[in-house]
Amino acid sequence: MTQDPTHRPTEGCGGACTCAETASRPAEAHVNGVSLLTPDEALDAVALRQRACTELLRQAAIREGLLASDDPKPVGGAISEAASAAVEQLLDRVLQVPEPGDEACRRHHEANAARFAVGERVRARHVLFAVTPGLDVNGLRQRAEACLLDVRNATPQERAAGDRFAAAAAANSNCPSGREGGQLGWLSAPDCAPEFARELFGHPEVGVLPRLVHSRFGLHVVEVLEREPGAVPPYHAVRERVALVLRQQSFATALSQYLRLLAGGADLQGVDLEGAETPLVQ
Repeated sequence: MTQDPTHRPTEGCGGACTCAETASRPAEAHVNGVSLLTPDEALDAVALRQRACTELLRQAAIREGLLASDDPKPVGGAISEAASAAVEQLLDRVLQVPEPGDEACRRHHEANAARFAVGERVRARHVLFAVTPGLDVNGLRQRAEACLLDVRNATPQERAAGDRFAAAAAANSNCPSGREGGQLGWLSAPDCAPEFARELFGHPEVGVLPRLVHSRFGLHVVEVLEREPGAVPPYHAVRERVALVLRQQSFATALSQYLRLLAGGADLQGVDLEGAETPLVQ
């Protein structure tokens, strides 16, 4: 059994990937001849892409004269302290991240006011289909989708005959909460891993969500039982939070573009950066 997958990884919840891609062992995986894997490693595709992006940046820092050419090559993805500092310097130099203006912040707040609610709580339960190294992810996704359809499409008579969701959680969930019908209790956003929180909070939905929720722990079938909306502060009270969100979005976009530029001029083997559905570095 895994630990409660809603919790942040600092709670000791392991490091399964965020988009449910299975661990793999390519024959070779390197960036310009620098290996990304130790001989006994197998990484999921997301972790391998992350490692490749870090190596692209480390090598770019060397070319820019920010890092010594004899900087030790990373082992198991760990780079030197000097390399970490040099990469930060590099990004400060090459990335153009505009400061969001007040008009842009106001527009974002108006369109996403519920995301900035204070005190919002959700009572939820889930069925976790956990991703583990070497797992057949396509098969796992099919099982998760079948479960989602089953609990969403139960007839009134079937619902009256018993708790369909609780039975599904008891039979399928890789979370200890499965023993309690998948119950997670009342949650606030800080209780959850960020990607899980984004799917639960700031939305009006109640009931079984019509989509699988992806998290670093796997695939979740989620039912929202109750919502307490909390208070939506006025714009001036959350202006700095709004600006931070927009800065983070701009930084992620600029970083993704820069990494694609670096990847275009690099010799990459065993890793597909173009296949990423999300920004190359999260």
